Formats: sequence, structure tokens, C-alpha cells
Amino acid sequence: MKTLHPIKLLTILLATLPAAFAQPSGWPPPPGHTVLTLWPNGAPGPNTTKGREADTTTAKDNLIAGKPLIRLGNVSTPTLTLYTPQASVPNTGAAIVVFPGGGYSILAIDLEGTEVCDWLTAKGITCVLLKYRVPATGPYPKSEAALQDAQRAVGLVRSHAAEWKIDPKRVGVLGFSAGGHLAAAVSTHYDERLYPAIDAADQLSCRPDFAVVVYPGYLAQADKAFAFTPDIPVTAQTPPTFLVQAEDDPVHVENATAYFLALKAAGVPTELHIYATGGHGYGLRRTQLPVTTWPTSVELWLQTIGITQPTPH
Repeated sequence: MKTLHPIKLLTILLATLPAAFAQPSGWPPPPGHTVLTLWPNGAPGPNTTKGREADTTTAKDNLIAGKPLIRLGNVSTPTLTLYTPQASVPNTGAAIVVFPGGGYSILAIDLEGTEVCDWLTAKGITCVLLKYRVPATGPYPKSEAALQDAQRAVGLVRSHAAEWKIDPKRVGVLGFSAGGHLAAAVSTHYDERLYPAIDAADQLSCRPDFAVVVYPGYLAQADKAFAFTPDIPVTAQTPPTFLVQAEDDPVHVENATAYFLALKAAGVPTELHIYATGGHGYGLRRTQLPVTTWPTSVELWLQTIGITQPTPH
């Protein structure tokens, strides 16, 4: 057997390194998925991008559960991508609009997007992945752009309810990190659109029927003893909400606890899960840490609030 010279072997390894970061991720969406441009005549407001839309991940970026992720940057044309329930499971009629996180700078589009849709569709839930505008598009009211995209997305999903075989009264949102903040924002800013109506979809409610908020940011004010932000005006009409975060999250667990207390004070049905360890940005990738079992808790909660039905035994 021929042995390669060490220098030649190193050259081959370096040449194949980019391929390790180009593993199949579900993004861009494979053929067969419906993709809607959110704004047919262009998104409202200024364009904050500095280049073309692309994966900004480098070989130096961290791995999650031993795998890379796509950090999609410079999104100026937001879209909705439809993921229908898998053929092997019954369609529950529920739909969830997913908001990936990324600090309103990038979108963790596979870790907190396509992988989430794979989980939901396996449970008979229609998943609609929102690719919203970044960078510098939040948190509201610093910028209106991401919240405009979220409002428009929820209305559009309801407008396609019959076509997509979903119940327009069981349309929820699920967000991670900055996307978790966005889920809270659209849960509390739905009475008035932040943009002029452009079609019939904007005449439908953009209030989610429920919300799942995973390791959120921007909800507690670190410079004010972690007081809850006044920019999320919780009322009794805020939808039922599931919250999860780790106590050692560097983004601060108070984001979840402060939101929970605000929801509780308003009488909103709320479920809070706090884990001792887990950090931030784990998505659905299972590790030995108990925090990564949170999707199972969400499935039970959705049954509890009547969005899905218990699995028959």
C-alpha cells in the first residue's frame, strides 16, 4: 500500500475541509417545497445588508453537538418555506411559523430552522420557516423590519389555510434566541400592522394562537436589574406561551423568567422550563444534557392546550 508524504496528505485534508462544512443541511430547501416571497413588491423600509445573501460560517466557528451550522447573512428578500406533515403521520391541522435566531445579525437557518421543521412535520404539524431580514433588524422598536416580516408571515399562513390543510385558529410561532424575542414581539404587537396593507392576507389577524420561546434574548434589561422590557406589552390577550432556557445561558436566564412573570401577572396560560446547564444555541441537537429534551415537553404542552391530540397507544 502506497503511503502519502505528510505534506501531500495535509494538502488533501485542507482541500477537503470546506466540504465538511457543506454537509447536507436542508438549506437551500430541496425541490418540492413551496417557497413564497414575503413582499411581492419589495420589503418596506431601508435595506441594511452589506453584501449578497450567503452562509457566513467559517472553519473557526463553533460546532453544535459536533456538527457545523449555517449562519445565513445579508438577507434582504424574506421568504416563507412550507414543510408539510410527513406522509407516515396524520396531519394534526396545526401550523407553526419558525423564527431562527442569530442576534438579528444572521439566521441559524438549519440548526434553528430546517431541523425544527423536520421534527414538527414528523409530528403531523405543518412547519413554515421564515427567512426574515438581517442584519440590524431588531429588536423592535430599534428596527421594525423583522417584526414586519413576522406579522406578514402569520397573516400569509392564515390566508393559505385551506390550500395547506391547516386550521387558521391553530397557527403558532416558535423562535430561538433573537427569534424567541421575535415570537414574543409578534405575540404582543398584532393589533396594528407596522406597514401599509398590500393584499387580503394583511386583513387577517397576525396574532399567533400559541408561542414557543426557546432561550430568548432582549426580554430582560441587564442594566436595570433584569427588569422585563416595556417593549413587549403583555396583556390578557397574549397567546399561551411555552418558555425554556438554561440557568447558565450567557444571554441570561432572566429573559425567560421575566417574561414568564409578566405573562403570569396578565393571566396568560404559561409553562416555564428552567434547566441547570445547557448554555445557549443548542437547537434540537440532542446531547447528554437534559435541556436538549425540551422538544418532548413542547409536544406534551401542545396536547395540553388542545393544539394537537395525544398519540394513540
